[in-house]
Amino acid sequence: MSAAREELLRMLAHKSFQLGDFKLSSGGTSDYYIDCRTTTLDARGARLTGEAFLAEIRARGWEPRAIGGLTLGADPIVSAVAVVSGSISGFLVRKAEKQHGTGRRIEGFRERPARVVIVDDVCTTGASTIAALEAAREFGFEIEGALCLVEREEARGRAAVERAAAPAPFVALFTADDVRREHLRSRQAQPA
Repeated sequence: MSAAREELLRMLAHKSFQLGDFKLSSGGTSDYYIDCRTTTLDARGARLTGEAFLAEIRARGWEPRAIGGLTLGADPIVSAVAVVSGSISGFLVRKAEKQHGTGRRIEGFRERPARVVIVDDVCTTGASTIAALEAAREFGFEIEGALCLVEREEARGRAAVERAAAPAPFVALFTADDVRREHLRSRQAQPA
């Protein structure tokens, strides 16, 4: 694991991971919550996010012209990768078409044909990632891959995203277990 990725994991465990009783957007409940935005919107966290996503994109041999995802979770990831890469543009997918102005659902990069990567912060059921995949394909983008920061490892979520992304792969930088283990390890390492 690269130094940037290791530091990003530590930051997610410290800033974004919480234990407790939480209701998830899927309607389910959980004994933990990962709010990636507290990391991806942090100055250092944004740089680490951009570096880690860009390294994964390059390691997989992907050559996207742009990356994008459903607003709001994908927004800081898209910006971070675009800035760090210096060459990959970004786009955001609205949850619904605007009812005024241009009526666009895709904002930012809009050139076609283009290969793109869909990104998300946390994947539980995969609904946000799937919505972005569908909107990007409908717009005319070719999907090179789908990449999330943290996967909650819910079988139905991964399976749903893999079906929606196919034949492109779905990849997670970290699992929820990775973040939980790092959170517990760092708490145990703190002096009493």
